[in-house]
Amino acid sequence: MTTTTHLLRARRFLPLFVTQLLGAFNDNLFKNSMVLFVVYSVYNSEKAEAHFSGLATTLFILPFVALSALSGQLADMRDKARIIRIVKTCEIGIMAVGAAGLLLAWKGIEVEALAIPLMLLALFAMGIHSTFFGPIKYAILPQHLRADEVLAGTGLVEAGTYLAILAGTIVAGYISAPAAAATVVVVALIGFVAGKSVPPAPPEVPDEALALPLLRPYMRRPKSARNPVGVACVAVADQAVSLYRLVHSTTRHPRVFLAIAAISFFWAVGAILFVQFPPLAKNVLGCSKEVASLFLVIFSVGIAIGSISINRMLKGAVSARFAPACVVGTGLFVAAFHFVCAAWPVPEQRGLLDLSAFLAMPLAVPLIGTLLGISITGGMFVVPLYAFLTTVVEKCEAARTIAANNVVNSAAMLAGSILAMGLTAAGVSIVDQLLLTGILCFVSAWLGWRLYKAEVAHGSAHEAHTFDEMA
Repeated sequence: MTTTTHLLRARRFLPLFVTQLLGAFNDNLFKNSMVLFVVYSVYNSEKAEAHFSGLATTLFILPFVALSALSGQLADMRDKARIIRIVKTCEIGIMAVGAAGLLLAWKGIEVEALAIPLMLLALFAMGIHSTFFGPIKYAILPQHLRADEVLAGTGLVEAGTYLAILAGTIVAGYISAPAAAATVVVVALIGFVAGKSVPPAPPEVPDEALALPLLRPYMRRPKSARNPVGVACVAVADQAVSLYRLVHSTTRHPRVFLAIAAISFFWAVGAILFVQFPPLAKNVLGCSKEVASLFLVIFSVGIAIGSISINRMLKGAVSARFAPACVVGTGLFVAAFHFVCAAWPVPEQRGLLDLSAFLAMPLAVPLIGTLLGISITGGMFVVPLYAFLTTVVEKCEAARTIAANNVVNSAAMLAGSILAMGLTAAGVSIVDQLLLTGILCFVSAWLGWRLYKAEVAHGSAHEAHTFDEMA
């Protein structure tokens, strides 16, 4: 087991940690600034607000489903540090577009015709940015860190991610749209500088051409024999085949399959909760955007606490030993959160409750406590499983394993977001939807229990496999 302070002083870890932290901060500052502005300043309908929140989540997740196969292969076959620099360069332009949308919306200029589409376009592009960065931030750790440092490094990355989410969420709840627009561009520039200091991480497999088996023969045809629709259709088919091969080859290993499935059900729960938070705060609890921001802050703090706590409980070992109990706890806390929201009194005063008025409500402490319980147990559940994915496979396969995980996680989150939107459209109240998330937690607990049984059966959580062994 290693100390966190040791890693935070090491150049082989610190630049990556800072780069991913700034990226997570920017993602959440921009997304939450956009969603809170639209929910509180543009729409006045619970269904419209829930629909927009779900749409924003869907657009951010969609690139993970479409491009994770390519991103994982790219990370395994190219220098990961070089990809980081390219991705962080693109972030500067993306945030410039998003900032323009925020400024137009704040000024009231073509809000629905131009400002909101620009913001959603930037959010979609940030989803692409995160798709290519996601496999690297975990897969690079076994390459730069010792075996006994990987769990601590993974915990720090996860904790740093959620602390950045925390910071971005707090800032989004309190600053104006123009300030948010300026901040996201500045942070993108700083992230680019930090990314340049990440040490080289050359591929540990021979340099190969990217696998585009269907598209490449088609593109060899003369230009006169091609058409844009045909190219697009073949490209989509090629990506579908690549995604299938990536997920199929990875999940044929039972421990990897069970870890990915358990994580995916957990993030389906997370997606539903994040879609619900802004309209829940405004329409059920009668609270201001600062309180909606507080809910996301509490969620982030709890996951950060859980991420670090589980490392101490496991003493540096990568194991799913505590996973079932942790996620059962999450489900019970979700159920308690539902009952507190259902019992929330309608405020006597007109207007939305500010932060001080919310904290004075009799059920405020139980509400915060249950939400904190959800996030702490969630962080304790998910961190060892991410470390599991990067240590149960060979180092040269780690990025593709994370990419396969991202594909399945994203599909589950997409399904969760669409389900939340569909239930809202069908008239199911946001409070009642919380019970569904609690049920999904128990599915994750069952998968976590099966994973631990498979881990024990194999005798060692560190026994690695390769994709070639499963061919």
